[in-house]
Amino acid sequence: MNLTDLCEVFTDGDWIESKDQSKDGIRLIQTGNIGIGQFIEKDDKAKYISIETFERLKCTEVFEGDILVSRLPDPIGRACIVPNKTERMITAVDCTICRPKADIIDREYLCYFMQSKTYYERLFNNVTGTTRKRISRKNLGNVEIYVPSKEEQKIIVKKLNLLTKIISNRTKELSYLDNLIKARFVEMFGDPVHNSLNQPVLPMTDVCEIIDGDRGKNYPKQDEFFDDEYCLFLNAKNVTKKGFDFSESMFITKEKDEQLRKGKLKRGDVVLTTRGTLGNIAFYTEDIPFENVRINSGMVILRLNKDLIDETFFIEQFRMQVDNIKTSVASGSAQPQLPISTMNKILVLMPDLKLQKQFSRFITQIDKSKVVVPSKIKNAIFVIMLSVSFGQITSI
Repeated sequence: MNLTDLCEVFTDGDWIESKDQSKDGIRLIQTGNIGIGQFIEKDDKAKYISIETFERLKCTEVFEGDILVSRLPDPIGRACIVPNKTERMITAVDCTICRPKADIIDREYLCYFMQSKTYYERLFNNVTGTTRKRISRKNLGNVEIYVPSKEEQKIIVKKLNLLTKIISNRTKELSYLDNLIKARFVEMFGDPVHNSLNQPVLPMTDVCEIIDGDRGKNYPKQDEFFDDEYCLFLNAKNVTKKGFDFSESMFITKEKDEQLRKGKLKRGDVVLTTRGTLGNIAFYTEDIPFENVRINSGMVILRLNKDLIDETFFIEQFRMQVDNIKTSVASGSAQPQLPISTMNKILVLMPDLKLQKQFSRFITQIDKSKVVVPSKIKNAIFVIMLSVSFGQITSI
């Protein structure tokens, strides 16, 4: 059945301009509150309209149990169930309100289906726009939803809830391992922000060569990658808090690569973002499958002196210092930056190299455990996607 036919209410949110907003009143739910299968609370960024504005604009009220769908990326069509809130709510015009017909479809089942590969494949066939992709409410409503019997839906939801709980527990395991790494660092070397164990220190500019990226170049994304013909051209969004993310990679031709002079990576280099998402850091190891890599502006290469400092030790130390670096070293308010000229102000703990490498081996062991946890998460997600996509969950 089409999504529209499954809902007693299927309508877009309201067009709310800045002048319509107020400090309190009725909560405005936005696309940023809609995660994949989960409501993302952002109390610090909450927006409201007054009751008078609600009545004047004849807004559509959102209730607990409604499903909200974002018609904008990322990704387009993500959906979540509105949780129990103590305040009245409306939503923005780029969100669609789905109030399922309870006698036909279970809202939890529908929300799970809207996380499946089948749903996204059907949805992406109707996406429009070039620079700013979206799906219209009409096209969203035409997406076909697999609807088994209500009894089957209940069984599916029960089993998917169990799998979701497993995923949540596995994800928590990862955060525990991260905390263990930080605790071990402080135990061995002290708090790097305050140098609580009085370790010797050096300015960052003394422990590494700092190489700027290429500036002012914008190249189109290539659909395919050929190692001999293309160079991976990294920008700041490819470096996250957890390392490299190549999901939206851009490549330049070998000819264009040879015309550039800055930012060529070598194995063992550390990449640091210096504006925008300032402070994200990643290690260009042998495990990364790209041999020919260059960085764009907004980031730098840190080529560490291996006789002085271990890369893994340095990266963990920097991550523990990054919040302090943003406030005490970075410049600018609207878009903080970390110019190379200020990096001599960043002090790096310099304990004995043998101790650094001992800590690095500890992280290697932790990383082996981390590999096991995501694989379990991926297996659980695969079961969810397969089951919901093809209606096979009852046989699991």
